[in-house]
Amino acid sequence: MNELIPLVLRALQLLFAIILLGINAYLVSNTYYSSPSQINFMLFNSIWTLFPALPYLALGPRFLPLSANNKIIHLAIDALTALFWFAGFIALAVWYNDRDYCLGTVCGTIVASCVFGAFEWLLFTATTILSALDFWRTRGTSSAPKTVPETTTV
Repeated sequence: MNELIPLVLRALQLLFAIILLGINAYLVSNTYYSSPSQINFMLFNSIWTLFPALPYLALGPRFLPLSANNKIIHLAIDALTALFWFAGFIALAVWYNDRDYCLGTVCGTIVASCVFGAFEWLLFTATTILSALDFWRTRGTSSAPKTVPETTTV
């Protein structure tokens, strides 16, 4: 059960990142001149989550060597990604709230991007807390396997 919770959270993060990639790509493609920086940042968040962050966080502990699998790095990437999602969905919500008008399906898509971004932030906040607790519990210990020293007989 203890290993199941982080795995489910990572799967939900992956699912929401894929959904947000599609939503934000749609928003970027449906702007007349240039897309607003808030939408571009949300698109960046989706790409950041899908390519460097989640593969390292989900697959790193299983497939990377011990030297590349540092708990501080996991905690930092989780916290940084949570910060990115928080900044992104807040900036997009403020930008959307300042609009006097909105045309077509873009309005609902912006709201969907804000809502899914908020859920993504909550998921990364949860995994950041789990990473911090794991780091706190195992601080000062080596995660390398214990070796039994060879004994010599005289």
